[in-house]
Amino acid sequence: MYRSPNRRQMLKTFANGFGMIGVASLMAQDALASTVADAWLTGMRDPGRAAHPLAPRPPMLATHNGKPPPFALPKLERTKTGNLLASPWKFAKHGECGTEVSELLPNIAKCVDDICVVRSMVADNINHNGACLQMNTGEQVFSRPSLGSWLTYGIGSENRNLPGFVVISPAQPAQGAPLWSNSFLPAAYQGTLVSDLKNPIANLTNGQFEQRVQRVELDALKRLNAMHQAKRAEDSRLGARIESFELAYRMQAEAPEAFDVGAEDADTLKLYGVGEPVTDLFARQCLMARRLVERGVRVVQVYHTQTSKRSSCQLWDQHSGLKDGLRENCQATDQPVAALIQDLKRRGMLDDTLVVWGGEFGRTPTAEGNDGREHHPFGFTMFLAGGGVKSGMTYGATDDFGWHAVDNRVHVHDLHATILHLMGIDHEKLTYRYGGRDYRLTDVSGNIVREILA
Repeated sequence: MYRSPNRRQMLKTFANGFGMIGVASLMAQDALASTVADAWLTGMRDPGRAAHPLAPRPPMLATHNGKPPPFALPKLERTKTGNLLASPWKFAKHGECGTEVSELLPNIAKCVDDICVVRSMVADNINHNGACLQMNTGEQVFSRPSLGSWLTYGIGSENRNLPGFVVISPAQPAQGAPLWSNSFLPAAYQGTLVSDLKNPIANLTNGQFEQRVQRVELDALKRLNAMHQAKRAEDSRLGARIESFELAYRMQAEAPEAFDVGAEDADTLKLYGVGEPVTDLFARQCLMARRLVERGVRVVQVYHTQTSKRSSCQLWDQHSGLKDGLRENCQATDQPVAALIQDLKRRGMLDDTLVVWGGEFGRTPTAEGNDGREHHPFGFTMFLAGGGVKSGMTYGATDDFGWHAVDNRVHVHDLHATILHLMGIDHEKLTYRYGGRDYRLTDVSGNIVREILA
């Protein structure tokens, strides 16, 4: 009598047992999670816990500061994992929601009732370049369209006289242009980089001809380009180049005013921290973002790559100098970020504008050297505000040592699926055919995090 093989037998025998590789990986992850859980339970077993189970207890990192991690060390690490390192700063509950915020972020702490904090983010890459690509494009290695390009491709923009997708970054972030690339999407969806805040769009004005003459020239150029294009196969790069001339002409009238943060009143400038040495640069970036969104620009990305003291593609990469470096970064960004949320809210724009704050991964709860932390994609925090997200809540959690996201894990694909949903897009249906297959931002993954939707 013949008996059909069960799933395990099939995985062992088909394709030389290749299917068991995935099972082994899943079992290894479960074993590691079990080891972490056992260590957590061991650390929490104390004589007073049984008698007073609800009594407040100090954080595990504070309790085990300077000691080796009481769980199996990770298989994937860039450098040798050090001892546990408690935060040098205090955390306290804020707002009616009681969300805990570091003392380094006193202004953001005042906005927690408008914020949804996700404490269980997970990414797949432990290095900057791959992780930055995944957070911005959904892919770790290959060139793929960026989130901003997908959004403008999916829903367009509300102002024909300004770019639909703008990136504000005084210095180049890790990986640079691929983070806002259109890749194989039509070239019109490429992000427009603004790096010089004093002169955001270079060569915007024409000192030789007035606009009336420029219009005559552009009309003639448009006819010549159409003749050239008619003899060739459709090429989105050529079409985008032709359209860029028209956009540049239209931008002459509107862009100078849109990018001019100096046109804001004194109270608004003060709110963001414009003019203050520590906050001025990032304040101008955030205020510029609000002005662009207010004028119908669909997507604005703001990268923190420069302070009054230094410029770097990775300002937050504190492998050393953690106490000074993290404090400086927070001082430069805390007030402008909080001001952006407050400003959008008071103008009635927050409900229709989604603010997403975070990086490509977090940092280890263990020390690197004496005063640093390593890269950590296994459990980290981001926050969202406005745009249809529940306010005043936290979602998900890591284990008590902050190593693994263990409660309501949110992968980067899940974050992207949720962002698209909040923008009115089904992430499974927003596709583009290229090279014989349909691509999408979330590839073949991604689940909407419905618990954080308002």
